[in-house]
Amino acid sequence: MVSLTEVLCLVFVAVLWGVPGELKFLFLNVKYLLPFLLNQSGSLVYYLTLATTDLSLAVPVANSLTFLFTILTGKLLGEDIGGKGAVLGMCLTTLGVTLCVISSVGEKSTAAA
Repeated sequence: MVSLTEVLCLVFVAVLWGVPGELKFLFLNVKYLLPFLLNQSGSLVYYLTLATTDLSLAVPVANSLTFLFTILTGKLLGEDIGGKGAVLGMCLTTLGVTLCVISSVGEKSTAAA
């Protein structure tokens, strides 16, 4: 019978054999590395911002605007973004984020007074 330790060791061996080849390819591939670093930088800034920002504002703003900027970047790169429906969605997203920000700022100024 195989012990749990032996299975874990075999899994670790598989990780050591399988990961370095892919990591080498990925970290030497600028087309992968640049977006990866930008994404990780965004995650770091988001994490740091959560420490000082109201979660009810931070989460919807960051998540909805991520969608908006993904669509805009796709358009700048010449991708088909879906026509009028996508534009309407971007407008509604922007309106919703604006309402969240206005509501949050209004609550803070009322509380301060």
